[in-house]
Amino acid sequence: MPKLVKKAKIGLIDAALEIEKTEFTSKISIETPDEMQAYLDQEEKMLRDMVAKVKGAGVTVLLCQKGISDIAQFYLAKAGVLAIEDIPEKDMKYAARALHATIVNKPESLTAKDLGFAETVEEDTEGKVTRISGCKNPKTITILLRGTSDYLLDELERAVVDGTRVVMDAMEDGTYVAGGGAVETELLMKIRDYAQTVGGRVQMAIEAYAAAYESIPRALAENSGFNPIDKLVELKNIHSKGKKNAGLNVFEGKVVDMLAEGVIEPLRSKRQSIQSASETAVMLIRVDDMMITQQGGKRAGAAPGM
Repeated sequence: MPKLVKKAKIGLIDAALEIEKTEFTSKISIETPDEMQAYLDQEEKMLRDMVAKVKGAGVTVLLCQKGISDIAQFYLAKAGVLAIEDIPEKDMKYAARALHATIVNKPESLTAKDLGFAETVEEDTEGKVTRISGCKNPKTITILLRGTSDYLLDELERAVVDGTRVVMDAMEDGTYVAGGGAVETELLMKIRDYAQTVGGRVQMAIEAYAAAYESIPRALAENSGFNPIDKLVELKNIHSKGKKNAGLNVFEGKVVDMLAEGVIEPLRSKRQSIQSASETAVMLIRVDDMMITQQGGKRAGAAPGM
């Protein structure tokens, strides 16, 4: 079969291109070699007719949910049709959405209106992956992840899911904020300014709350291989000059305008992270006692001499 098809017209079938078995028990009595040959010829003709109907609908790439017999594969290859068999039902539905195609129950039901379109359908050299690209306004896509271990693949998959969820949040809400630690740096400076107006012991608590926001830009600097103290001082200095969108470029180590760089985060996730962290801190502060398990057979929290 061809390994590459340009301007592909793709048909989707959820039936097998094989000779179907009867629903009831039956026996065929063959007494002569001619009868055997006639039986085989009839089977081949049935498969050839299936392939002819597929080709007649204009199909150049065939996606089949079930099996394709060897004879049918031979005639498909001879007709220049790239066919893929045993595709899971879930993947068939994804393909139908991406290609704007209709899944049919049998080859004779295929029409030009049921076919999908793609610029390129290509099978790699090892024959393990077939890439369908150039779909017009696809409603679904495939992201291929490669890793040296299952653990790494799980981490990559989790990162992709998180990334797509972030994009969905931004699209649904239509609101976003600058990334790169810009929001955290601006908040910690504004909260510290507010703490100066409060005074007393409450001021210490407010300043401690503000200091917690340093963890994000500090982590960005450390994970990028830069000195966190230098970058925090630089961020605060630039924010003090009124540049609210200034954040850390983790590739170059420079403090730049995050909006101009296109580094943004959805407002929903930023609000949720701040709210969750604050609620966790409040819950821990409210815990005024602990149960300590001591060694030597004493009960937890028991007083000496008991």
